[in-house]
Amino acid sequence: MAAARPQPPAHVRPFHTWSFPDGTLWTEFYRLEGGYRLRFPDLADFEVSADGRLVTCLPAPGISEATSQHLYLNQILPLVLSKQGKLVFHAAAVEVGDGAIAFVAESGRGKSTLAASFAVSGHRFLTDDGLVVESGADGFEILPSHPSIRLWEDSEAALIPPAAGRAPPVSYTSKARLLAGDDLVFCDAPRALRRVYFLGDGSAGELAIQPLSAAQALVEWVKHSFLLDIEERPRLASHFDQVAGLANRPIHFRLDYPRRFGDLPRMRQAIIEHVQCEGEQP
Repeated sequence: MAAARPQPPAHVRPFHTWSFPDGTLWTEFYRLEGGYRLRFPDLADFEVSADGRLVTCLPAPGISEATSQHLYLNQILPLVLSKQGKLVFHAAAVEVGDGAIAFVAESGRGKSTLAASFAVSGHRFLTDDGLVVESGADGFEILPSHPSIRLWEDSEAALIPPAAGRAPPVSYTSKARLLAGDDLVFCDAPRALRRVYFLGDGSAGELAIQPLSAAQALVEWVKHSFLLDIEERPRLASHFDQVAGLANRPIHFRLDYPRRFGDLPRMRQAIIEHVQCEGEQP
């Protein structure tokens, strides 16, 4: 991490941006000679080499190391892994039986809360976002991420014991980063991907699970992909081919359930039973 500095004016337009649902700008993507600059306004710039293997953080004045680290782990690392050819998605994953299941959704759909619910009940989590999937001889497997889960205050209060470890607070969000431990168990080894659940918006009055076709799964995976350069055609073609191979596995489902903390144990048990009863078809 470099010394703090004011963010210099950008003299060109970003080739891509991320914004919050309310329209607030979150991230600007710029091309540099030999790489990229990812700007989080008033927080930090991250300069990334063309191959994604070198990252320099340039925090704005007054921004803590904890904030810079939080940005790196949750925003930058998934993007640079995608640049290196990895499949990385907006998804959480937990261990069930001899494999793992993934919950895929945009921010706010409850994937971290669902993963935390499993983790505090003894099913180890692999990641709460930035899901890395690799292909192998027998299918696909999930790689573990950093051992922490980010939760809003209501989810933390409902699920996490007071003694659980917590990372230092950061300036740009009220989400807490809860650290793995005896109360929030973490899986530090790859696990075979057994099921994928794309989360609905919570409008269902009861748990609803519906199988998805390969074409539907492909659309969902592409929509939830991390990609550093959305205009890099060779990387996009490779990414699409990889995702198509994943989507062809008959393990994909749409999942919706009422977002009530009191219902989580029952929802969790129903999901486990679904995993155990629905064998993957060849």
